[in-house]
Amino acid sequence: MSITRDMTIGEVVRTKPESAETLMSFGMGCIGCPSSQGETLEQAAMVHGLDLDDLLVALNK
Repeated sequence: MSITRDMTIGEVVRTKPESAETLMSFGMGCIGCPSSQGETLEQAAMVHGLDLDDLLVALNK
């Protein structure tokens, strides 16, 4: 399954548990907090000032 920009952090981590390490390497240390579970990757990238395309490439490796 491919990780997409409209998936929530919660969906990504449930679908691909090893993605937690990738998200943390991009500076998303609060991936377990309740509010992040409903936040999309696109929203999280914007909040954290990250390049969404780079994040998606890393998550889909």
